[in-house]
Amino acid sequence: MEKKAMLGPKVRRLRRDRGLTQAQMAEQLGISPSYLNLIEHNQRPVTVPLLLKLGQQFGVDLQAFAEDEESRLVAGLREVFADPLFDGSDIKNQDFRELAAVAPTLGQAVVALYRGFRGARDDLQALAERVADREKLHLVQSAGFPQDEVRDLFQVHSNHFPDLEAAAEGLWQDGKLERGDLYRGLVDWLNTQHSVRVRLLPSEVMGYAVRRFDRHSRRILLSEMLAPSGRTFQLACQIALLRHRDLLNGIVDAANLSGDEARRLARIGLANYFAAAVLMPYARFHEAATQLRYDIEILRRRFDASFEQVCHRLTTLHRSGAKGVPFFFMRVDSAGNVSKRFSGAGFHFARFGGGCPRWIVYDAFRTPGKIHSQMAEMPDGTAYFSIARTVVKAGGGHRSPPQQFAVALGCDVQHAAQVTYADGFDLSNTDAATPIGMNCRLCPRLDCSQRAFPPLNHRLIVDENLRGLSPYLFAPPSAE
Repeated sequence: MEKKAMLGPKVRRLRRDRGLTQAQMAEQLGISPSYLNLIEHNQRPVTVPLLLKLGQQFGVDLQAFAEDEESRLVAGLREVFADPLFDGSDIKNQDFRELAAVAPTLGQAVVALYRGFRGARDDLQALAERVADREKLHLVQSAGFPQDEVRDLFQVHSNHFPDLEAAAEGLWQDGKLERGDLYRGLVDWLNTQHSVRVRLLPSEVMGYAVRRFDRHSRRILLSEMLAPSGRTFQLACQIALLRHRDLLNGIVDAANLSGDEARRLARIGLANYFAAAVLMPYARFHEAATQLRYDIEILRRRFDASFEQVCHRLTTLHRSGAKGVPFFFMRVDSAGNVSKRFSGAGFHFARFGGGCPRWIVYDAFRTPGKIHSQMAEMPDGTAYFSIARTVVKAGGGHRSPPQQFAVALGCDVQHAAQVTYADGFDLSNTDAATPIGMNCRLCPRLDCSQRAFPPLNHRLIVDENLRGLSPYLFAPPSAE
C-alpha cells in the first residue's frame, strides 16, 4: 500500500471545512460512511477513482491534495526537536508521525513557531556580531545581504534539489554520455542540440574570465587556465542556463528573494548545483561514497572532479531512501574570510567576524595539500568530526597568482564512524575533543589561551599586575 495514498487527515479536514458529516460526504462520494471513517483514520487508502471524485465533487487541486505533506512535516518536527533546547526530552520518531497524521495543523504550527524562534535568535546573534566590530556599525540595516539570502535558500532546501538531480540524470540519458569522456560528450551535446560551439582560448584573451558565453556567435569560450574538471563543470553550468532556465527560475521565484541581484546569484548557484550533479550523478556517486566511506581522494579520481567539488557534492546527498552522511562545509581564505558555507548537521557558523583559531580549517594552511582531521566540541556540548585541506584556484599567470583556500567538511560525531578519516579516533570520548567556538566575540570559553577579543557578555578586568595565558581577564558570573 503506497504511503502517498494514505490521506485520511486531509479528507477529514476537507469534510470539516465544508461542514459535512461523514454520512453526507460518503453519499456524495458514493461510498459507505463506515468506509469513509476507515479512510479518515488511515485504515484504508484513497484510491485513484476516489481521488478523482473528490476533485469533481469538491473542486480540490488533486496534485496538491495528493502530495505527501506528512513526510515533510515529520522531517520538520525532527529538525525542531533536534535542537539542544530539547535535550533530555523523551520524544521518539513515532511521536512525530502520530502528530503529523492526527493533528497536522498543530504540527505545522509547532514548526512555524520554532522557525520564528530560530529567526529571532539568528537575528539577535547577527546583530551582536555586527556590534562586536565597532568599525562596522554602519552595516547594521534592516535589509540582508543578497548572498545571505541565497545561502538561506540553499539552507531551507537542505542543499538538495530533486528537480535539478532529475535534470542532470536526464542529460546523461539524452546525451548518451559516457564515463571517462564527459567533456567531449558535453561539447558534442551543445553542438547538436543548441548549435553552440566550445573554444579553449589563451589566458591573455580571456583575461580574468574563465567562461564566457557569446550569444551572437553561439560560442562558449573557456580559459586555458581551467583544470580539466573545471572545464567540464563550466560546460555543464552553461547547459543549465541554456536548457533549464525555466526550472532555475521556478526555484528562484518560489524563494521570494528581495531583489534582482539576489535572484541572479541564486540562479548561478543553482546552475552550479546542476553542474555538480552532472559530474557526479546522484545514484552512482552516493553508492561510491558510502562504499568508500567518503574517501575524497578516491572519489575525485573516479569522477574526474576536484577536491572541493567532491566535498561540496557530499553535502547534497539527501535523497529519500538514499541519504548520505549529513555534512557541513566551509571554504575560507588565509585571512579567515568565508566565501562558501553550508551548515548541515546543525553546525553553527559566525556570519560576521573571524572564526575560531582552534578549529582545524585554519591549520590546513600550515601544510598545503595535507588532509587534517579533528574531533571538536562546541560550547553547547555538541561534538563534531571534521577534516580540512587546502585547495588552489587557477590564476592568470605570474601577475595573477593562484588563489589558495582551505575547505572544511564535517559531521556530527554520531555519524563519524562512517567516515574513513575518523579511523583511530575514540569517538565516544568527547573529553578528548578540542573545545572550539564560533568566534571570540561570541564564545563563552573564558579559559581559552587563543582568545583574540573579549566576549560581548562578560565584563573585562584590567589588572596591570597580573598576566595570564590570555591577555584578557574577566569578572566571574556572580560579579557581573
